[in-house]
Amino acid sequence: MLALALAAPVAMAQETPDVPVPAPAAGQGGIVDLDAMVVRGVQPGPGLWKVTQGEHTLWILGTIAPLPDKMTWQADEVEEAIAQSQQILAAPSVMLDADVGFFGKLALVPSAMKAMKNPDGATLQDVLPADLYARWVPLKAYYLGRDGGIEKKRPMIAASELYQAAIKKNGLSRKPVVWPVVEAAAKRHGIKPTRTTLEFKVSDPKQALREFTAGGMDDSACFRSLLNAVQNDLPTMVERANAWAVGDIERLRNMPREDPTAACSAALSQTQFARSRGMDRLEERLREHWVGIVRKSLRENTGTFAVMPLSALLAPNGYLDALRAEGYEITAPE
Repeated sequence: MLALALAAPVAMAQETPDVPVPAPAAGQGGIVDLDAMVVRGVQPGPGLWKVTQGEHTLWILGTIAPLPDKMTWQADEVEEAIAQSQQILAAPSVMLDADVGFFGKLALVPSAMKAMKNPDGATLQDVLPADLYARWVPLKAYYLGRDGGIEKKRPMIAASELYQAAIKKNGLSRKPVVWPVVEAAAKRHGIKPTRTTLEFKVSDPKQALREFTAGGMDDSACFRSLLNAVQNDLPTMVERANAWAVGDIERLRNMPREDPTAACSAALSQTQFARSRGMDRLEERLREHWVGIVRKSLRENTGTFAVMPLSALLAPNGYLDALRAEGYEITAPE
């Protein structure tokens, strides 16, 4: 399996520097420290959506990321729903399936590393508009420190590392919180979770990496979106994470939700690399794939439990609307 690593816009960030860099003043980079505002301790999390068809029920837990780093999730309602279920559906995902074997994977590593860098040794300053690079400089200094290597990475990769470092510094984390709890409950009840992965077969992984490295993707919109999130959306991220932790669904419904990674996914899906492999219309195809799995599960099981990003649930023409179109009755959590 060759994971869709290049399509994942949020990469692992480095630790913030041991020697702190003074934060620019307000208006000079938009840097804030919100760690003290993040909830801690044991929290209940949100309620579940209930999808029914006759005697058959699907419970859906809407998830968000990032979440409070020092929160412990008390998942009583989830435990109860899983106890009544015969199938558990993992969150929708996309995977490139390249059956190249162990040594084939090793051979792909150099190409994959090269694909994360700008072509011909170019730096971020070379490939980005001047105004965008000027915004990057103070944010990079504050959150990532003196990391010269990042300047040679693709804008999408560099901005992803900045985003990860910024949320970490503000008391948030993208580490798995929900799935380990769900998986443990599934194991207690003897249920093996079902993947809902949409797989794309790649018969030519080396050629695919060459095409990706050769370009054809404009990273600027992705870079700008992630910088905007770091500069402007951190307070909302904290508020959103706190609302999820305490189970305030109404607050989450009314909160603005801009997905900073959407521009990254859009940029990737419009490349020749993606179109030639049927990876355009990813969101629509993934939703159709998931609904098909749910349809089968609701026919075969009296109880099913699913995990789903909250943004996908609540979006116009999102997953809940797709289920309504199938004729299912939907009850929102209180």
